[in-house]
Parts: sequence; C-alpha cells; structure tokens
Amino acid sequence: MLSFKKITLAAIIGAAFALTGPLSTTAMASSDGDAAKGAKVFKKCAACHSFTKNKFGPNLAGIYGKPAASVKGYKYSKAMKAANITWNDENLDKFLKKPKKFIKKTKMSFGGLKKEKDRKNVIAYMKSKM
Repeated sequence: MLSFKKITLAAIIGAAFALTGPLSTTAMASSDGDAAKGAKVFKKCAACHSFTKNKFGPNLAGIYGKPAASVKGYKYSKAMKAANITWNDENLDKFLKKPKKFIKKTKMSFGGLKKEKDRKNVIAYMKSKM
C-alpha cells in the first residue's frame, strides 16, 4: 500500500512533468556552460577581442541580447550590418561554430570552435561580462 508521502511526491513529480514536459538529452545538452572554463577558451579570441575596448574585433562587453553590429566605434562589415540578428545563445553558438558559414562575408577570420561544450562555455563567459 502506498503511503501519503509517496502519493504526494508522485503527484508533485507528475505535475512538474505535465508543466515542463519530459527531460530529454536535447534539453540536457542545451544547459548553460561554465563561465570559468569559458574564460580559458576565450584566450583563443583575445587576440582580436576584449571586454574593455575595440581591438581588431569589437568590444564584446554586454553584447549578449543586443543586435549584431551594435558596438559603437567599431567598423563592421556590410554583411554583419545586414545580418539582422540578436546575439542570443542560438545565434552565438552558430556564429562561434562557423562564423563565415553563419554570416557570409563577415570580417571574422577565426575558423570557429568545433566543440559544442567550448562554445557553451564561451557563451557563459560572455554572459558573465554583461
């Protein structure tokens, strides 16, 4: 026979499942990255980018959630100006994976970050710099 506690716990779990849907490997794969690990991966980006000033690439401080080509004082490519995207997890992930595939004719010469975890960690690091 089930106890009241077990029935209550089952009801809570069932309600949570009904509200949020099943957990899947896709949902788990999209979890946030680790900002501390992202700081290490960002060293690959630091030759061209910083969080304090424009360098060869634009200053990345606070770009998360902002439109592409919105950093004042940086001369963007026509392609980046025309991109019409906002820097969110999805767009940053696609851009960091293969910049020239995501935004054709971008000035970004970096080939990209192949590992999904590296991209997630860098994105987490960028979010921490807002």
